[in-house]
Amino acid sequence: MHDRMQNQPEDTGESPSVTTGPSSVEAFSKGSLRNINQLAIIGLLLLVTLAILPIAKIFFVPVIVAAAFATLFFPLYRRVLAVMGKKRGLSSFICCLLIFLCLITPTYIMVQLVVRQGVELYQSAEPVVKDIVTKGSNSEFLSQIQSLPFIHKLQQSNINIAVPLQEGIKTLMSVGTKAINKTSTGLFEFVFTIFVMFFTMFYFFRDGEILVKRIKYLVPIRADYEEMITSRFLLISRATVMVTVLIGVTQGTIGALALLIFGVKLWLLWGFIMIILSLIPLMGAWIVLIPAGIIQIILGHTGQGIGIILTSLLFVSTVDNFIRPRLVGRGAKLHDLVIFFSSLGGIAVFGPLGFIVGPVIAALFVAVLDIYGMEFERQLKSPSAML
Repeated sequence: MHDRMQNQPEDTGESPSVTTGPSSVEAFSKGSLRNINQLAIIGLLLLVTLAILPIAKIFFVPVIVAAAFATLFFPLYRRVLAVMGKKRGLSSFICCLLIFLCLITPTYIMVQLVVRQGVELYQSAEPVVKDIVTKGSNSEFLSQIQSLPFIHKLQQSNINIAVPLQEGIKTLMSVGTKAINKTSTGLFEFVFTIFVMFFTMFYFFRDGEILVKRIKYLVPIRADYEEMITSRFLLISRATVMVTVLIGVTQGTIGALALLIFGVKLWLLWGFIMIILSLIPLMGAWIVLIPAGIIQIILGHTGQGIGIILTSLLFVSTVDNFIRPRLVGRGAKLHDLVIFFSSLGGIAVFGPLGFIVGPVIAALFVAVLDIYGMEFERQLKSPSAML
């Protein structure tokens, strides 16, 4: 009895203290180490990303364009893959070759014809320009212009057309020279972009499905959000490439045919220029057609000038101002204003291929914004969020 009483703890009136066992300490230290490890990995990833950004920036435009084209022509790749017996490398090469032949070959033929008309224009314009620069208002060309009925009426109203016309031709010469120099210096960059684009497209065709799965695995967001971003990219790529290029070619073709019908000699050259202008929002073929119609009227060809202007207003402008924004916006679920700013901004930042890159980036931004709204919908709608 005495021994049992000795073994009992003394009652001091204090509650017994809770001691932390070795298992709790171990779990705490393992959790801390895991957090530190994760933070270190994220920090290392950020550092490596910052280091690789200057290198990746060079290839940003061709890679985005390659992804857009690979998305657009992926059904073709699947058909070729089925015919070639599941040989991915060979199927990818055949698809790239078909796209190259279908896009580059017609473009090359068109450029050759356009260059010929450009040389013809230069050969016919060079002596006239030299005559205007050297003789000024006494040049033969300006004398012929001043003899036109419309210009003669302006001169009777004490409006001297010779000086502004001479200055305008000099400015046009300067702009044309700068444009030619810039085109020649940018030729290597264009060839480099095309090479990288097709090289990247080959691997996107061959390993595209694996790459998409890998990216989805690495991005720590829900599967439905990943699907939303992927589908938005697919929609905008198809809509931008198909609709913008298709409408640009249609607009330039209608304009070129109008110039041919109404007697403009260099119709193919101006048609090619109209296709390029049609890729830029709110510009389009009217920049060529309206001045061409006015010039025809000034030269006394009133019917031809009115025909060119009516073609621009009734047909070409309708294609540009109505069909393009609606088809692109509906297909990609983007507002017309977003399409406009992203296309124009893309061209300003990334060059000619920016009309593809800009809307793609805008579509991804809108998709992420929608994800943000869905994820924090409850907080955004709560009364406290308004305060």
